Amino acid sequence: MTTPLSNKHAGAMQRDTPTDRGALRGVTRRHFFQDCGVGVGKIALASLLAGNPARAASRRADPLAPKAPHFEPKVESVIFLFMAGAPSQLDLFDYKPKLAELEGKPLPPSVIGDQRYAFIRPDAGLLGPRFEFAKHGDCGAELSSALPHLAKVVDDIAIVKSIQTDQFNHAPAQIFFNSGFPLPGRPSMGSWVTYGLGSEAEDLPGFVVLSSGGGTSGGAANWTNGFLPGAYAGTPFRSTGDPILFASNPPGVDERAQRDTIDLVQALNRRRLDRLADPAIETRINAYETAYKMQSRAPELADLRSESEETLAAYGADPDAPSFARNCLLARRLVERGVRFVNVYHKGWDHHSDVESGLRDQCGQTDQASAALIADLKQRGLLDKTLVVWGGEFGRTPMVESSAANNRVNGRDHHPQAFTMWFAGGGVRRGVSIGATDELGFHVTDDPVHVHDVQATILHLLGLDHRRLTYHYQGRDFRLTDVHGHLIDKLLA
Repeated sequence: MTTPLSNKHAGAMQRDTPTDRGALRGVTRRHFFQDCGVGVGKIALASLLAGNPARAASRRADPLAPKAPHFEPKVESVIFLFMAGAPSQLDLFDYKPKLAELEGKPLPPSVIGDQRYAFIRPDAGLLGPRFEFAKHGDCGAELSSALPHLAKVVDDIAIVKSIQTDQFNHAPAQIFFNSGFPLPGRPSMGSWVTYGLGSEAEDLPGFVVLSSGGGTSGGAANWTNGFLPGAYAGTPFRSTGDPILFASNPPGVDERAQRDTIDLVQALNRRRLDRLADPAIETRINAYETAYKMQSRAPELADLRSESEETLAAYGADPDAPSFARNCLLARRLVERGVRFVNVYHKGWDHHSDVESGLRDQCGQTDQASAALIADLKQRGLLDKTLVVWGGEFGRTPMVESSAANNRVNGRDHHPQAFTMWFAGGGVRRGVSIGATDELGFHVTDDPVHVHDVQATILHLLGLDHRRLTYHYQGRDFRLTDVHGHLIDKLLA
């Protein structure tokens, strides 16, 4: 059996001095293979990689380089306008005259069954729509008076009134919608998309996250890369100042000095990568390069003063003030530059009390910009290659939520059984309404659409088969839709 190199063996190999012997006392086989200079470690690594040349080649490849889809895509990018907190479909999209007629009366036991709610009494009465509804566009879609701007582009969108989810509370439902699983740790939709397709944006991240109205209940779990390589994580942009912290160099550091610093760090990282073949190091190398490119690209991207006065007015955006409107305009600029997936989160839709006032406020912040985004993409020829999705994590109850103890009146509780979303862009039918609920808006009666179906359809429009987009982890293949998901056929053009 081989033993660590002793002083006796060292003396037989060469003439040494007492000082030399002391220096060699701690030398082992590991030191020999690491420092002998004959490349033993590299020979072993080359041997391991020889059986898989693709692995050796891809180790240095850009993980965000564009990749071929499974089939011909309908769109190249996605903008997901996520209304965190869950908008009331009954007051915005799904008009129920019967609900108004029976306001104040309890929901029939045959409808509610054994369903229980945290904040609604068993004998709670029904709450009718808080706004008037009217038909709009050539398609005749019924919309709430709280959405006057969306009414102007209703012929360009598809409204789906039969969405269902498995989750009842905000954080699990948001994470479920974004990652296909209710607990943190799985890759988000944007991460799956950039893993599958890469990105066309050379100087920007492939997956960008924008937020307004406060943070989301699900937090960073909504845009994490999970067990996918770190290059596929969403990159949150800040609302004020530099979109990314430290994008601007500190005083005294010019572009040349910054480039020299990055080159030195990258050389050390590559040396370490050659030695360890650790994918985390490869992620770090790519992150440094992306960050360096963004130092010149991100400030220009976020400077909306280059937009015309007409465009800013259409969105209702102040170029220097954080808002949902500003984020919608920024989302258009991002997909224009090749970014693959943009999450635009807007919190504030959780109306357990005074749903009318709450919706009036939130629609006032979001309706104009949402409609302007559709019109702007269309005018620029981008709508045919961009998918825009609007919706929250679940719906709201037809029963009223009122509680003197909680200071709540005329609100609506969480409702996972039925809610509404809308879609627009390439591959999506325009001017249609899909699905239906019962006369009180409690249960889906036609064309039920599960969250996994929404995820499968988004991937499909990007040219990805949700059953084939997998990643092997901990002994099995994972996918965004788990073992579920069907295409929303009636949505597809």
